[in-house]
Amino acid sequence: MKFVPHSYQQRASDLVFKGDSLMLAMEMGLGKTVTTLTGVQQLLQSGRANNVLIVAPLRVCENVWPQEIDKWDHIDLSYSMVLGPPARRVAALKKKADVYIINIDNLVWLINLLKKPEDWPFDTIILDESSKFKNQSSKRFRKLKSVRRFAMRVIELTGSPSPNSLLDLWSQVNLLDRGERLGTSFTRFKDRYFHATDYMRYNWEIKAGADTLIMEAIADVCISMRAVDYLDMPSISYNNVEVNLPPKAAKAYSDMEKHMIAALTEGVIEAANMAVVSGKCLQLSNGAVYVDEDHNWTTVHDLKLDALEEIVNEAGSGNLLIAYSFKHDLKRLKHRFPDIRTVDEVGAIEAWNRGEIKKLACHPASAGHGLNLQSGGSTVVWFGLPWSLELYEQLNARLHRQGQTKPVMVHHIMTRGTLDFDVLDRLSGKRTMQEIVKDFLRRKT
Repeated sequence: MKFVPHSYQQRASDLVFKGDSLMLAMEMGLGKTVTTLTGVQQLLQSGRANNVLIVAPLRVCENVWPQEIDKWDHIDLSYSMVLGPPARRVAALKKKADVYIINIDNLVWLINLLKKPEDWPFDTIILDESSKFKNQSSKRFRKLKSVRRFAMRVIELTGSPSPNSLLDLWSQVNLLDRGERLGTSFTRFKDRYFHATDYMRYNWEIKAGADTLIMEAIADVCISMRAVDYLDMPSISYNNVEVNLPPKAAKAYSDMEKHMIAALTEGVIEAANMAVVSGKCLQLSNGAVYVDEDHNWTTVHDLKLDALEEIVNEAGSGNLLIAYSFKHDLKRLKHRFPDIRTVDEVGAIEAWNRGEIKKLACHPASAGHGLNLQSGGSTVVWFGLPWSLELYEQLNARLHRQGQTKPVMVHHIMTRGTLDFDVLDRLSGKRTMQEIVKDFLRRKT
């Protein structure tokens, strides 16, 4: 296929070719993969890069980068897929190629293969979905940091560089400039730009005016592009479909929320801490709950399934992308709708995009990045919402992106009087997580 770049794509690929470390915060649908490949090919052809490593989520490794390389006429790059069992990965590394593609979870394995950090062979590292490296305490960040000085450049691609707060930026920027702009210490970064809101220094809020200072400090290495500024995007609408808990389920929910214990017909469920309580409450809201550590579960109500069935009936010939939260959600969905397919099934993505699947179920953590699903439908249904704004936005963007020909509708199936509405407030920016936790604790008293 012939690639005729938009002006913003040309600008971005030129920045990649410039050869400096860079974060391309391009929203979903702007074509950051082909844009990056264009710049990388120019780097390789000019001799300014020799060994390129692409690090991405597994599904993106398998379904996006190879297809994009093969798709465009102007891209002439050989690639080696460093995936699968260890022996296959080692063989792939020995293969001569322009670019090597490895999934994020195997990056630590790759670095551990080195006898010493200076043996790192890749002069150019592309981190697709760099927000996966936002945790400065994670092994993947610390391992990559140990070899960073032996790479000439890091190119970070993301749609949401700071999905939770500006604290998420420090580690990502550190991998770009090794501490030049935001400092070499995360602790000092927090103390400079944020203040603790509790004596345990667990929750942090940004200081007045500090957001501007951070943005100014990183402006030369972080380029942000929004789809609405460059593309004629379809409209997107949001609709809440609300249900009420039946009396027995409402009592179980209230007991769990207030006392961390609830009695069900199948037995008593308990929660060891508030994090477990919130998880149990969200499960009860969805209609089923795990009753033991072996993940045995019991159904509490079917009201969300009934609401989904109404959406299915109203959709008529329309196809639905259905996001679920828990494994028992998927089992119940399959029982109610035997024709439902999952995004993990072989050939399901292609069949969906051909319009052959009426109901496609997915977990936002596995389908949130890199998948082009806009050809198969224009309706998203959230059976259960995630706390992560990044996962929420990324999954919606599987349909609301360039190439979508219809208005996009996003349905949230919500249970009244439950954490569902707290989660939605969090996603819509109405309340911070700290405020939600305080309100949750207040309801216990």
